[in-house]
Amino acid sequence: MAKTMERPGDKKTPGQRLSEIVDKTQGSQAWNSIFRPGSVFRKGYTDSPRNRSYVIMNSVLYHLHPVKVKRHAVKVSYTLCLGGLSFFLFILLTVTGIFLMFFYRPTAAQAWTDIYTLQTSVTFGLLVRNMHRWAAHLMVISVFLHMARVFYHGAYKPPREFNWVIGVILLTLTLLLSFTGYLLPWDQLALWAVTVGTNMMGYTPVFGDQVRFVLLGGREIGTDTLLRWYVLHVLFVPFVTVIFLAIHFWRVRKDGGISGPL
Repeated sequence: MAKTMERPGDKKTPGQRLSEIVDKTQGSQAWNSIFRPGSVFRKGYTDSPRNRSYVIMNSVLYHLHPVKVKRHAVKVSYTLCLGGLSFFLFILLTVTGIFLMFFYRPTAAQAWTDIYTLQTSVTFGLLVRNMHRWAAHLMVISVFLHMARVFYHGAYKPPREFNWVIGVILLTLTLLLSFTGYLLPWDQLALWAVTVGTNMMGYTPVFGDQVRFVLLGGREIGTDTLLRWYVLHVLFVPFVTVIFLAIHFWRVRKDGGISGPL
């Protein structure tokens, strides 16, 4: 039998061979069982507005974003992404706060020593603590400016009035996060801040004494006070904040995206 001679033009390039391997892999049953229809890693949909929507909705990462975005939502302005900036600062505070937790013990005898050691002996300790402190200040400012922008643009009006209430709650939680963290260094500023704060809460009608006792962990400021405010700062308030953040983002999507100008 005569051997089939390969012509020089029939020889496949490495790029063509790689393309064939990719096509065979993406057409296999194992690949199709892992990736859902509409995934960017799977073929089968032609390019059309409907199919582009399917790609967004069937992707784990893409479905977090709307299929369509209004023009004003991506237009550069002086209030660009104040809400997103506030959320970024919250993530930064979470990351830096976890780092600080490795070197901090919430006891009256060791809190200030741990802070001093963190700033003088831990690698990048002073940098991370300053990032945490300044991010907390910036988050209060950005959340307040975000709320002012919503009010100025009238974005609290129907159908967004429910999300306005959620935003007010988030502003309150932001202030609580800042105030509870203010006590943790356990210095003179912290002691006087918790003294003034708990005395003010002690004047709450009917339940004032009980509220003050719970926050202090007793009749006077001590280790139990520091421990309770530490738990509030690193666990309770952030947990509640995450819940309301999820509701806030969900309502933004349900209410038609970011509100436009007047």
